[in-house]
Amino acid sequence: MANVTFTSPRMTRDITVYAVAGDTHTLLSVAQKNKVPLEFECQNGECGSCLIQVSLLSDKAPTGVALTEKEKTVLRFAGKITKEQIADAETHDRPPPWRLACQFIVRNEDILVTF
Repeated sequence: MANVTFTSPRMTRDITVYAVAGDTHTLLSVAQKNKVPLEFECQNGECGSCLIQVSLLSDKAPTGVALTEKEKTVLRFAGKITKEQIADAETHDRPPPWRLACQFIVRNEDILVTF
């Protein structure tokens, strides 16, 4: 299980939910299931409307930081990720701070999601 805490100025308080690690649901689907008001449009990784900032809430090494090709393209176009950050994620499993909720798969780690 993973604790996912959503925070946003649009919410009156932070919301922490439990997500089953490895169930292949995206962070966007976890947010929808728990009625978190995370904005989205296409749900396909092409529009960038579900842009989020993800922070790991533990000292352990991050897992499963794979970026989809769509996510890389949209984040680069939006100026939220560099070529170096993409390479770092792919070779050293160091996640970039910005992700797309519709592409991010929840793993067995506690995270803070800011939107």
